[in-house]
Amino acid sequence: MDHSKFLDAFASELKRQGFHTYRIAVWKDGKLYSKDLLPASACLNSYSVAKAFTVTAAGLLYDRGLLSTDEKITDIFREEFPQEYDTKWERMTVDHIMRHRGGFPAGYLDIDAQAISSYGTEDFLQYLFRTELVAEPGEEWIYSDAAFYLLSRIITKKTGRLLDELMWREVFSPLEFQEMAWSKCPLGYPMGATGLYIRTQDMAKLGVLYLQNGIYGKKRILSERWTSLVLDRGYELCPIGGNGAYGKGGMCGQMLIVLPRENRVCAWHSFDHRDMEPLFSWLFDHPDV
Repeated sequence: MDHSKFLDAFASELKRQGFHTYRIAVWKDGKLYSKDLLPASACLNSYSVAKAFTVTAAGLLYDRGLLSTDEKITDIFREEFPQEYDTKWERMTVDHIMRHRGGFPAGYLDIDAQAISSYGTEDFLQYLFRTELVAEPGEEWIYSDAAFYLLSRIITKKTGRLLDELMWREVFSPLEFQEMAWSKCPLGYPMGATGLYIRTQDMAKLGVLYLQNGIYGKKRILSERWTSLVLDRGYELCPIGGNGAYGKGGMCGQMLIVLPRENRVCAWHSFDHRDMEPLFSWLFDHPDV
């Protein structure tokens, strides 16, 4: 099969549907292809696709026995919590925050939509701990970037290393990433939820890692137990359609999608607010272009 034919057909469909897409990348049967559709920087903001990378960092700790999904946030940060805080925090676990069930207000700590000066502090962790939760942890799904900033800080608390440093050594380097940058809070901690600037080809590699149950090339990066847990619990990589596909999207049209039946991964960076469902349908309907 000529994989470049699929890439060209996919690019044509994006244009036909009117998507403002900068670059696409497709992995198939061990080979990675990319195509520029519009002029753009080499590395682009992946927005919320970053959350899937932060979950992957949590998986590194899980595999090494450094982190349990059942751990309570108050146990991890017992020394950092202020004297007065919402007692609902005492029931929040790592699992809750990776499933957007921590109880944070919707849109909380969203640096893509809010001026950080409005937070009134440079210490985002203390800003979170003083937050009154709007739901009992575990009970209600409320999408929030706050959860993944918190996960970034958990990773540093457990390892003594910043999220981006850990990921570069343990994931990005073995996956042969070219370069990356991650937006940080005023104290220098990666946001975790957004602001990961990477190449589209490299974004696709994360999908390959999960498609191959934690292996990239000939090296195991994550345990199969963790990759299965991510998909079973919907830790950011969630089902798309009904054919076994899964992935993660980001604001303004960023997308990573894994198609196990076709042994294919697709990724793209865009600046668009269109509904992606017609594009997913095209991918499902053209497995052998």
